[in-house]
Amino acid sequence: MPNIRVVVADNHPAMLAHICQQLSNNYEVVRTAQDGLEACKAVLELQPDIVLLDITMPIMDGLYAAQRLRQAKCRVRIILLSASDDPDFIAATFSAGADCYVAKSRLSTDLDPAIRAALQGSHYFSHSDGIVELPNRKL
Repeated sequence: MPNIRVVVADNHPAMLAHICQQLSNNYEVVRTAQDGLEACKAVLELQPDIVLLDITMPIMDGLYAAQRLRQAKCRVRIILLSASDDPDFIAATFSAGADCYVAKSRLSTDLDPAIRAALQGSHYFSHSDGIVELPNRKL
């Protein structure tokens, strides 16, 4: 796999370190952020392939950060992360412009497949029954 560049945003240092460790073998983490505003700035500056955004962050949450990136016509693939698995909440992530949704409880099994799917233009989300495919959406 070519050098896939990733920005990771989560306001919990332990979770941020865990995500970066999980990515370290297959992806290049080019920057980390602890809020959505910082993540947006990093994405616009560095133009990574993927941005991982925790939904619940201070200053700017992941949903609003995803919306801002899409409004800026940024072509980065967006994966939102959250502890929630409420269907309405998951639907809101895709309305905000996310390519994929990964439940934090399923990071170890779903993060890598979600990244691969996002890079291929597919849209998936973590579900208790595994990753579910959604219809493709044009950027």
